[in-house]
Amino acid sequence: MKSIILTGATGMIGKGVLLECLDHQEIDKVLVIGRNSIDMKHPKLKELIHEDFTDYIGVKDQLKGYDACFFCLGISAAGLKEEQYRKITYDYTISLAKTLKDLNPEMTFNYVSGQGTDSSETGRMMWARVKGKTENDLLHLGFKQAFMFRPGAIIPLRGIKSKTKSYQFMYDYFMWLLKGIKAISPDSIVNTTQIGLAMINTVLKGYHKSILTPKDIIILSKK
Repeated sequence: MKSIILTGATGMIGKGVLLECLDHQEIDKVLVIGRNSIDMKHPKLKELIHEDFTDYIGVKDQLKGYDACFFCLGISAAGLKEEQYRKITYDYTISLAKTLKDLNPEMTFNYVSGQGTDSSETGRMMWARVKGKTENDLLHLGFKQAFMFRPGAIIPLRGIKSKTKSYQFMYDYFMWLLKGIKAISPDSIVNTTQIGLAMINTVLKGYHKSILTPKDIIILSKK
């Protein structure tokens, strides 16, 4: 049985991952870290309400003994300056990752990145550079396993909605297009259930690549 730490549970991807973890027979405990309660009750679920995502010193004892962290916290770069986007995307991620690495050296760390992420950290797209640095630094922290999820377009299942209004607008009016593309090219688009199952299977069975494309995520979800 495995125990999981999850961030971003109020977002579309995070909620999808949470639901799969709660349903999965190999997962016995899920600790959700967030600023606000997710207003959900489940025997496997525990919440840690935490304000400062750059400092975990005061709650370190509550983060010990976990097998994996599924870091699904994220934000759109639209309208943000690089400093603002970097704080949420890079600083928050690396702060928790470093804390967990010291507490749980055998942990698997999964990070939700995105298609188009710039591993060179030198491209023109701000968000892609920041995501690239985040990925690179996570991969060099020394976790037993670290996987960078680059899902691209995502179909939300199980009644999940996106908190980003522009994304939800696209889902409301163009879901038929996403489903059509997936029907023609099944490996090009993933759904929230596939992401959740793939994350669980990185912990249970591992994978031979650290940067995961939609095709890899789909393969992992079926293991």
